[in-house]
Amino acid sequence: MPSRKYRRRAQYLERAVPKGFRKKIMFLKGDAIGQIEYAPAEASGLPISGNGIIVMNCIWVLRRAKGHNLGRTLLADSIHRERNATGFATIALENHPSPWMKKDQIERLGFVSIDSVELRHRVKHKEIPFKVHLMWLPLKERAQKPAWNIESLLEGVTFCMAHPLYNPESLGIRRIFEKR
Repeated sequence: MPSRKYRRRAQYLERAVPKGFRKKIMFLKGDAIGQIEYAPAEASGLPISGNGIIVMNCIWVLRRAKGHNLGRTLLADSIHRERNATGFATIALENHPSPWMKKDQIERLGFVSIDSVELRHRVKHKEIPFKVHLMWLPLKERAQKPAWNIESLLEGVTFCMAHPLYNPESLGIRRIFEKR
């Protein structure tokens, strides 16, 4: 039984792994320096839907390892493994205080923004509005674009405590974000 701290992560993985959840960790000299996590839309931790779409929950490479195209390497390996997918989708953040999942970083991987919403955190950094973008990387010609559920997005995510849109159980609020 996982500790209470990781209970929601364990619950997510119990649902997602049998449906195709994947995680790849990149190591250098025994240290984790990057990772990618993705799943078919129906098993994703993000409120993104679509036929044949793979949703990238997150991707990161440590700053000390940047400049070697490691993010592109992680994504290319995922695309190769998911060759039947029509495309990859994810979210990206603009003007958010977190350094993770920044729009310009996701664009460098080849994704384009197909929709966005401006939000504000209801508890932390209330004075800083930020945008969340629905990002799309089609892999097949005429691939149908993904959709997202903005109402679910307002509740934040629970699959990863390090995700910039995480809604900690300790706050005790359902909707951690509000539209601007």
